[in-house]
Amino acid sequence: METRNLICIGCPLGCPVTVTIDGDDINVTGNTCPRGADYAKKEVLSPTRIVTSSIRVNNGVIARVSVKTKSDIPKSKIFDVMKEIQAVRADAPVALGQVLIKDCAGTGVEIIATKSVNRL
Repeated sequence: METRNLICIGCPLGCPVTVTIDGDDINVTGNTCPRGADYAKKEVLSPTRIVTSSIRVNNGVIARVSVKTKSDIPKSKIFDVMKEIQAVRADAPVALGQVLIKDCAGTGVEIIATKSVNRL
């Protein structure tokens, strides 16, 4: 049997939750809402993250544009995603929400701009 203690990020309360894993049986305690149980199970079985970073911009009024993954990715793919993001350059203008990388690092998730950058 394995026990893990987490702080839930499913809502602003930040409940301390305990996850007990006994074979295929997963028990979550300490959560005050159903989202806490869902978050804790997902975090123990298949953790995911949203990745934020920036991409260099050619001929833009600023040198970099902030970006993020459109949805969460497996935690184990973060370094692969960051490596691909670092290798990319975007040409200005860049629009808010514009897809700058499709299927980043084989995750099936797009990298999108989180702000606009005008051309010089």
